[in-house]
Amino acid sequence: MIKIGIVGGAGYTAGELLRILIHHKKIEIAFVYSTTRAGHSISSVHQDLEGDTDLKFSNSIQSDIAVLFLCLGHGLSKNFLSKNTLSASTKIIDLSNDFRLNSNAIFQDKQFIYGLPELNYKDIQKANFVANPGCFATAIQLALLPLAANGLLKEAVHVNAVTGATGAGSTLSETTHFTWRSDNFSHYKAFEHQHMGEIYQTINGLQKSHMPPIHFIPNRGNFSRGIFATAYTPISIDICTVKAIYGKYYESSKFTFISEKPLHLKQVINTNKCLLHLEIHQGQLLITSILDNLLKGASGQAVQNMNLIFGFQEDEGLRLKSNYF
Repeated sequence: MIKIGIVGGAGYTAGELLRILIHHKKIEIAFVYSTTRAGHSISSVHQDLEGDTDLKFSNSIQSDIAVLFLCLGHGLSKNFLSKNTLSASTKIIDLSNDFRLNSNAIFQDKQFIYGLPELNYKDIQKANFVANPGCFATAIQLALLPLAANGLLKEAVHVNAVTGATGAGSTLSETTHFTWRSDNFSHYKAFEHQHMGEIYQTINGLQKSHMPPIHFIPNRGNFSRGIFATAYTPISIDICTVKAIYGKYYESSKFTFISEKPLHLKQVINTNKCLLHLEIHQGQLLITSILDNLLKGASGQAVQNMNLIFGFQEDEGLRLKSNYF
């Protein structure tokens, strides 16, 4: 049994972490830190946890914990670590984008490992500090990893992906307000989304000889959670060979699977799965990638990384069923 702490406890990712960790057999929650909700019950904010926990938000942290999950806004994790002292043995899993790029991966002598298990499984097992990937980045990278690992990304990749309102976080804004989202659809940050840096970093690391452009259009959908991504690129091999390459790459994966049938979001909502579907049309390989942005795209993957670090079963606490109906 290990003790864990959560910082930034009032947001969506912290709420999903709590939903998982309250029932995780190997951990004890030492504190949930929030500057805005200190003293209030966890269930007053995360109302789905009513009856599951008596924990209250704290305005202080305990330094002698095994793992600290940072669920802070982008750019705030560095500030928090600069102002707070933790035990030298405390592992850190950061869910922001502060440490994902190689240029930012070392902070205060802490070396952060990029926490995509399907890419860095062995490195994560030995890591003390993990930078959890972004949600769009996870969906897109899982779609492309087998191709890059086999040097098959020869030409431009075109990606179109839509995410639910929770992808924007819990702070209300014009584009997350119900009256704006309902019966609405839009794109944003076309070709320059902040997750592109980590995607290019991964692809370039696998396929050093050639880095094709990746043209990404992110979209806002009128639903709460999930990412539905499609990527296409020219391919010179047949579909059976493609499927064999993907099957081989993900044969030991606990959470990424190849589906023979076309996909829809309800298959993965409230799970830590990523499902992929492969087709070839007129020489173009079409890859569909779906996941829950709050779980495999954030909190579920963070727990998966914790499980790897401590030698727990990789799927401990993550055997979750989708809300299919």
